[in-house]
Amino acid sequence: MLKMPSLSAMRIFESAARLGSFRSAAEELHLSPSAVSHAVAKLESDLGVALFERTTRHVRLTLAGQTLLAHTASAFEELRRGIERISSNAASLLRLHCAPSYAAKVLSPRLPQFLRENPGVEVRVAASTSYARFVDGLFDADIVYGEPVDRGDLIVVPLGEEIVSPLCAPDVALRLNSPIDLLSQPLIRSDLKRIQWIDWFEANGLGPAPGPSMSFDRSFLAIDAAANGLGVALESNVLAHRELANGQLVRPFGPTFRHNRYIGHYLAYPKSGSQRRLARKFADWLVDFR
Repeated sequence: MLKMPSLSAMRIFESAARLGSFRSAAEELHLSPSAVSHAVAKLESDLGVALFERTTRHVRLTLAGQTLLAHTASAFEELRRGIERISSNAASLLRLHCAPSYAAKVLSPRLPQFLRENPGVEVRVAASTSYARFVDGLFDADIVYGEPVDRGDLIVVPLGEEIVSPLCAPDVALRLNSPIDLLSQPLIRSDLKRIQWIDWFEANGLGPAPGPSMSFDRSFLAIDAAANGLGVALESNVLAHRELANGQLVRPFGPTFRHNRYIGHYLAYPKSGSQRRLARKFADWLVDFR
């Protein structure tokens, strides 16, 4: 039977392999560099294979070392998740997945207040455009753009109405007396937005919309471009709340023009999830945030 190395030896190896340095691993693990070097050498002797190529200044993983690191890293991640699940601290940890623009423009500015109002709670955030898979236990809640399709095993909370309207920097707004003036200005497109310029032009009876001058795959990039004076973006007042509040962005046209309204973002969490109470608490707070 294969004799398994000790957990401490594998931890030292993982740290040295990940950091690419025995000295850095020693600092991370509060050991001496010689202790790290000796532990790695013993591990190599026990396994009968070289894990590192050593030079006077650097260490580099061998092919065997790369293979072992891949498995070791995933094993430690699984171990961390297991400990996290049974730990007494798990009840105060909310693992949140979030749409990138909402994370950058809405969630990040609001989280400090939530944490102040809920001492002892820890929130971990990961952002991507994909939906969270709750079956693997990585996340407790997900803030998504667009209503989730499969709602059978989920609690879905709408995060409020959003107004989508033209937004631009104040100096650009001075050149926009009526929507017809948009034809002479660079239009900024958010590629993944459900409401596009054609929808706004149609809602206001303005005929076909001109093609955009530039496009971005994230709303927060389109908002930043408009705030920097690069053109006019068609964006959500929720995502652009900070820029509207501090005057970096303005709505160039008055209330006589129709702006698109919709519920853009939702918070979803499992009905039977271990953190459903904390997720519900966070959802209620986010909806009521002022």
